[in-house]
Amino acid sequence: MAKIKKLAILGSTGSIGQNVLEIVRRHPDRFKILALAAGRNKGLFRRQAEEFKPKIISLSDEKDINELKRDLSYKPKVCCGDDGLLEVAVCNGVDLTVSALVGASGLEPTLAAIKAGKDIALANKEVLVMAGKLVMEEVRKNNINLLPIDSEHSAIFQSLIGHKKKDIKRLILTASGGPFLNLPIKKLLGIKPKQALNHPKWKMGKKVTIDSATLMNKGLEVIEAMWLFDMPPEKIAVHIHPQSIVHSMVEYVDGSIVAQLGPTDMRGPISYALSYPDERLDCGVAPLNLCKMDKLTFMEPDEKRFPALRLAYHAIKAGGAMPAVLNAADEVAVEAFLQGEIAFTDITEIVETVMGKYQNQKSKTRNPKLNQILEGDRWARGTARGIVLKNRQ
Repeated sequence: MAKIKKLAILGSTGSIGQNVLEIVRRHPDRFKILALAAGRNKGLFRRQAEEFKPKIISLSDEKDINELKRDLSYKPKVCCGDDGLLEVAVCNGVDLTVSALVGASGLEPTLAAIKAGKDIALANKEVLVMAGKLVMEEVRKNNINLLPIDSEHSAIFQSLIGHKKKDIKRLILTASGGPFLNLPIKKLLGIKPKQALNHPKWKMGKKVTIDSATLMNKGLEVIEAMWLFDMPPEKIAVHIHPQSIVHSMVEYVDGSIVAQLGPTDMRGPISYALSYPDERLDCGVAPLNLCKMDKLTFMEPDEKRFPALRLAYHAIKAGGAMPAVLNAADEVAVEAFLQGEIAFTDITEIVETVMGKYQNQKSKTRNPKLNQILEGDRWARGTARGIVLKNRQ
């Protein structure tokens, strides 16, 4: 029987974090929560802390954590801010740290967890987008498992088992195409946040849902796959697959394709990452009924409709801190769209403008250190915010 695996969760109140806790709830004989960190959803976080009794807890705001400290029925170690994220990430006794923060905020605590010898279940793709080379060097140096939670990368991970790298022809990431796949391109300008948040297949957080609508999410996943599977970008393809049943595929040199199919429910890939390398677990997901499937369709993405994918491949080619610049500009632009400050089509235009300015103005190195990556991130955020403010005037 497998031993109880002890977990820390970075981002426990988000969509991924809540699903992780649901699986822990279903299998108390397999998992124990030692540390939790979240942002500002103090009501949900208090309920999570009371239920799972972690020994370390952290919220973004000191005022919130002090209120929580007074309200809790037990006395954990309480932390806040960036220091709190680091405390949770490296918590003593933790076997697996779940990196489920949104955006760049997950990079430093995830790196700290790797350096502390923790296995990582990675949902926070920006960690590899921003600093893939540095992160994978630390993964190898510390001999830890980096397990993907993204459904696409989990599918590839599973489809590679038992095969040799030299036999791989290419990786094929699938994308639903989002809610506007068949909308005339000229109508994209008028899209409102409520429409963009209405994903046809997946229930996700706001940022990743908007990124799915622009296909930036898939661009970031190409960068993530490049580092995670040590695969050159020319061997990573993207196919639009509106049914979202085939989560991704691996094509081999003999012409065969190995794919992973499953329902559109993140509990599947989360459960796989949590239980690896032990037996699979019942995670409450209803099985597919293959006999009731009408069809499975695939198509190449239209770059005019989805320019974000082109920008991601450009960031890979430019190298250095450019992927971090891409990600930072996108985070700012998506938030501005959600706040009604810019149009839907402005998101990728702002990202492209920021990347162009970085290409022309900033000194670059092909192998940036962490401080240089973070500086590129800060510069891109400031530049993107400046463009948003100018658009509002």
